[in-house]
Amino acid sequence: MCSGESAMNGAQSREDESKEDDRDAEANRLLHHHHQQSTSSVDDEEVAYEAGEKIQVVDFDLVDGDDDDSGVPPPFSWKKLWLFTGPGFLMSIAFLDPGNLEGDLQAGAIAGYTLLWLLMWATFMGLLIQLLSARIGVATGRHLAELCREEYPNWARLVLWFMAELALIGADIQEVIGSAIAIQILSRGVFPLWLGVLITASDCFVFLFLENYGVRKLEAAFAVLIATMALSFAWMFADAKPSGNELLKGILLPRLSSKTIRQAVGVVGCVIMPHNVFLHSALVQSRKIDPQKKGRVQEAINYYTIESTVALAVSFMINLFVTTVFAKGFYGTKQADSIGLVNAGQYLEEKYGGGMFPILYIWGIGLLAAGQSSTITGTYAGQFIMGGFLNLGLKKWLRALITRSFAIVPTIVVAIVFNTSEASLDVLNEWLNVLQSMQIPFALIPLLTLVSKEHIMGTFRVGPVLERVAWTIAALIMVINGYLLLDFFLSEVKGLLLGFVVCSCTAAYVAFIAYLISQSGALPHTWVNRIPKGFSLLQIESTNPQIKNPENSTANSS
Repeated sequence: MCSGESAMNGAQSREDESKEDDRDAEANRLLHHHHQQSTSSVDDEEVAYEAGEKIQVVDFDLVDGDDDDSGVPPPFSWKKLWLFTGPGFLMSIAFLDPGNLEGDLQAGAIAGYTLLWLLMWATFMGLLIQLLSARIGVATGRHLAELCREEYPNWARLVLWFMAELALIGADIQEVIGSAIAIQILSRGVFPLWLGVLITASDCFVFLFLENYGVRKLEAAFAVLIATMALSFAWMFADAKPSGNELLKGILLPRLSSKTIRQAVGVVGCVIMPHNVFLHSALVQSRKIDPQKKGRVQEAINYYTIESTVALAVSFMINLFVTTVFAKGFYGTKQADSIGLVNAGQYLEEKYGGGMFPILYIWGIGLLAAGQSSTITGTYAGQFIMGGFLNLGLKKWLRALITRSFAIVPTIVVAIVFNTSEASLDVLNEWLNVLQSMQIPFALIPLLTLVSKEHIMGTFRVGPVLERVAWTIAALIMVINGYLLLDFFLSEVKGLLLGFVVCSCTAAYVAFIAYLISQSGALPHTWVNRIPKGFSLLQIESTNPQIKNPENSTANSS
């Protein structure tokens, strides 16, 4: 009897063990299936750089077992700084594009040396914004467009994407036309403007060719273009021999008059390029950094800060060279009010003559380097913006082709239509500056909102002092650009119907900016409570992931 019972108990226990093994196997199978699903969803998602494309940052002084990540960055290393050097110089090209060069030469011709102090401080403001962009990319491992996709509702995400694309197209048209003007100068007028546009369009394929050889090769190509600009404009600076005393006074003594207010607004407005804010947060991910290791993240932020500061110091010197050359040659002359990118080369030749290396061709070479480098970075930025906001899963070459087409098609139309006179191209340039100025809030406000949120940045969120400084600078830039927009529309908008359309669009524009600010947490709570109910709900949905996804909330509560 006992033996029968023990046999039955043994059989029962074996059956229980078998069932338990089956349950374990099923649990492992489900876990494996879930892991495969999550891995495939990550694989399907577009990223700035694939794992194989990223540069490995080598620890030259690391002893085995030292990488315990205590949260303290390793000591400074020149070799490691060299490995981190690259993204800041690509970012700095937006400070040197043909639109900026035109702002420089007009500021020099009309205001002389008096706005050099503003150029310096505007570069500092631009540096702070770009450092915040780099910070968010390093700390989160994701770039700004991706974070906007995750943090904002669908309708707001699509509006932000559309605005970013508009800004990119406006910048690209200026850059491509700048390159086409340079080609026209260097070919002595043999190549018309539209043909120069087509030649510049081919840079998309040059970019794809260089990208296949790795990130460092691409960065080296941009370094050559920046060096070309620096040498060209430094040569012009040496030829012009501007006054050293006037130059120092211009940098150290703030001066502003009613006659130069428009040029001052242009100098500040050119500093923040909306697409560049998105670009820098993606470029910093070209280095392999583990966001989970606080010491490594802080180390990367430190090196990128040094590198970006050096890059923008170089860009400031190049802008300084251009401004002072035109201040020396044309300030107080009858040509000062009519000078622009199209006729600048001709005026330089008349003023400074030929010689062994005619200044016209030196200007053309510098302008071509500026145009080519900025159009390629524009293509780069377009890929990140489209991939981050829309996550279409397209191949890189296809994204680059689509991005390039967005800009090239309208640029060819513009080149044919506006090639009738210099004045028409200047009018076009004013409209493009206005278009880009309008988009600045839609890059700055999301950046400052996300970089100050703890659930996104963790311990790397900006402190209250830096946050206030950044918002003050952003507000100053937006107010200055608002003045530019108001001044432009008051002079250009005529007629009741057009005025009504502009007022309606302005109301929608201001309402969307108010919505973005309401989500930022920068306003006092009493102000936010007065915002209409729909806006408040959207704010709650975007900042609380549990409300955005009720399943998560249920799972957490259970």
